[in-house]
Amino acid sequence: MTARIQILLSTYNGDKFLPEQLASLDAQEGPKWSLFWRDDGSSDSTVALMRQHPRALELDDDKANLGPAHSFQRLLAAAPGDAAAFAFCDQDDVWMPSKLARAWSWLASQPSARPALYFSRQNLVDVALKPIGLSPKFRKTPSFQNALAQNIATGCTIMMNAAARNLIRAAPPLPKGSMHDWWAYLLVSGAGGIIYADPQPTLLYRQHNKNAVGAPASTMQRASGVIRRGSNQFLDVFDANLCALEAAGNLLTDNAREIVALLRPLWGLSPMKRLSRLAASGLYRQAMLEDLVLRSFVLLGRTNKETRFGLDSPPGTAPRYLTPAE
Repeated sequence: MTARIQILLSTYNGDKFLPEQLASLDAQEGPKWSLFWRDDGSSDSTVALMRQHPRALELDDDKANLGPAHSFQRLLAAAPGDAAAFAFCDQDDVWMPSKLARAWSWLASQPSARPALYFSRQNLVDVALKPIGLSPKFRKTPSFQNALAQNIATGCTIMMNAAARNLIRAAPPLPKGSMHDWWAYLLVSGAGGIIYADPQPTLLYRQHNKNAVGAPASTMQRASGVIRRGSNQFLDVFDANLCALEAAGNLLTDNAREIVALLRPLWGLSPMKRLSRLAASGLYRQAMLEDLVLRSFVLLGRTNKETRFGLDSPPGTAPRYLTPAE
């Protein structure tokens, strides 16, 4: 296989883990690749380490600390456009030798003109790479209705084709509180793209106290995490995603636009009407317990009247996008 894959790596004080990750990239089987990276304001030896890698091209920008989501978005926007595929990469994981080949094998079989997104399960490991378990199974088919309710597309496993990358570049800015991988899942599914959730783990996903997100090892842990964080956090991001998707309406399918329109004015309705609209939209999470949590959040609403992101604008009005500094 001769396709060129652009690996996108955002670094931040990662010198402790980068040597293992870079070694796993060098050990990849199959398709040709290059590494496009930016540093998010490291104070350790990360930058010096990265500049020693012979296949790494550094993004020359202001080196501002954007946070992982906006840093990856900047990489995706600025990456050389002649690549056939783009793969997000975290600094602290270890890729299995067949990771790129496995993702590319599926992606290359899809129509190049149609957005396509691949992601997989992960082998969860501790800071010393000792096995913890597997990330939860994908119990239900990936779709726009699932993407609105939760993100199952773990960024470090994502590979997308050029059409998906161009779709994301054409979309509004990343919604406040959302993540780059979630936004990719929402846009590709909402635009009628092709999505594959690979049940085969493709990397060692290191879990430690500096993870930007991390992954629970079970559905029960995932559901309990949502409950512990409370309704405000989920509903704020839910509203932000819907608001940005409404602004991206010209990129979405008719069905996706209808679902967004159905859900955008939820908070002016009675609790039972909110549940009715949720049911009509077809939203679902991957497990029954998670579905119950979703419905309880929509039924009960926020625990206060304010939203962190200022996104309670009426449908059809311009959404307010906050900068990373805000």
